[in-house]
Amino acid sequence: MNPLRIAIAQINCVVGDLAGNSRRILASAERAAQLGADLLITPELALCGYPPEDLLLRPDFYRTASRELNQLARSAAERVPNLALLVGHPEEHEGQHFNAASLLRQGQIETTYRKYRLPNYEVFDEERYFDSGTLPCVVTLKGVHCGVNICADVWEAGAADAARAAGAELLLTLNASPYHLNKQAKRYEVLRARISATDIPAVYVNLVGGQDELVFDGASFVLDGSGALIMQMPSFEEALQIVEYSAGKLLPGTVAPAQSLEAEVYAALKLGVRDYLGKNGFPGALIGLSGGVDSALTLAIAVDALGADKVRAVMMPSPYTAQMSLDDSRAMVRQLGVRYDEIAIEPLMREFASVLAPQLDACGSKSPGDTTEENLQARIRGMILMALSNRTGAIVLTTGNKSEMAVGYATLYGDMAGGFAVIKDIYKTFVYRLCEYRNAVSRDIPENILTRAPSAELKPGQTDQDTLPPYATLDAIIEAYMEQDLSPREIIALGHPEEAVRRVVGMLKRNEYKRRQSPVGIRVTRRGFGKDWRYPITSHYSDEY
Repeated sequence: MNPLRIAIAQINCVVGDLAGNSRRILASAERAAQLGADLLITPELALCGYPPEDLLLRPDFYRTASRELNQLARSAAERVPNLALLVGHPEEHEGQHFNAASLLRQGQIETTYRKYRLPNYEVFDEERYFDSGTLPCVVTLKGVHCGVNICADVWEAGAADAARAAGAELLLTLNASPYHLNKQAKRYEVLRARISATDIPAVYVNLVGGQDELVFDGASFVLDGSGALIMQMPSFEEALQIVEYSAGKLLPGTVAPAQSLEAEVYAALKLGVRDYLGKNGFPGALIGLSGGVDSALTLAIAVDALGADKVRAVMMPSPYTAQMSLDDSRAMVRQLGVRYDEIAIEPLMREFASVLAPQLDACGSKSPGDTTEENLQARIRGMILMALSNRTGAIVLTTGNKSEMAVGYATLYGDMAGGFAVIKDIYKTFVYRLCEYRNAVSRDIPENILTRAPSAELKPGQTDQDTLPPYATLDAIIEAYMEQDLSPREIIALGHPEEAVRRVVGMLKRNEYKRRQSPVGIRVTRRGFGKDWRYPITSHYSDEY
């Protein structure tokens, strides 16, 4: 018997672009047919993109999806008549709504599988939109009985076992699994558990691309009946590869080399920037340079993602800006070849001081820790960048990192002003690791930026550690409290100073109101300040100490 040749279509879909996504699927189908494939398998909800969120509450959305799916079936029959397509799509059926996958063959929707497990954790809220399917689905292609599962179905027992009981000898899984650190190892683990329970090999196809705060890394793969990795597709790029099933087993294919953690994260940030600007139609990016490590990393990512011709850097020195900051910024933009402007803010600082003096004087003497004049500098810079954004259409990329977002070490309507927060989910300590990685590729970030003490440069002699604990300590406390949900008492028990823990947790809780007003940013950790962080602004809860 000839082998069953399965084409894995790791494609970058656009949420809501049903006609465009249909064309992407059809283009993949034509390429697959040229390679002699018998079946094309797409990612989860490939027809509409993932996650569609509240578009799924619109009845017309399902009607449009149904029309496009039927048209796709007809077009495929005309252009690739010998190829079957397994396509992820939203479905309305008898008054219920499903996350579905349908087999398209000979111009017809032959059969449909409806997702059984609906995730309602982290960034997922599928229970808000979908009903749960109950029946297994096994499709037969060239005599091979293929069970169909969708993403969360394989993260727990049940759905794969039902497919096996219905006669499946091969498992096909459609996924829209977003990236976070060490996610691929977890995918291997859960799929191996399903293989161990069912004794059948599995093909795992995953979405690739950026969608708001999420980045889908692709990294589709194939495991044989023993759980061994026999095919690994590349990460963070579109790809199409063929895997063969013959004589009861999957045949080995190409295994893409693993990347370092820093390389993975950098690639995720690049893809997130490229797709956010590209899919939303922004002509370019604006970045306020400071001479510090965060804006340097953001600039490097933007240039790598978009090209130097689509990036503009603006340095806005104040009387407190060190000459080193100016020199390093000038050196970096020369190296990268981006447009660079310097706009001194001292005249505006004087004007604001003059206008506000009567009002501020009437408020009495400064309170301890007063940051009025410091915040004015940040807000002046924010106004300049937003004015340039309004005039050019380019989006302002903010440069704040996760450590700053956590404790509020940022100014509302100042350095938080902008449209997309590239490193919002990157701890300060990891910012340095990413800079070192980027410099290993091409040494574009000046060494001074990596070795000098971090400073906002809003007053003479200022450093971040005037206000914050050392970043290694700060980041460890934030991660333990935010990502591991440890209580302050448990964090202290790990060996962190009680004073630092109390201070950091207090700052994290007090600054929720700021984070709610910050721009969306790329998620790369297991828990970012986005959909998977939903703490109340107003809360009198006392932590356990």
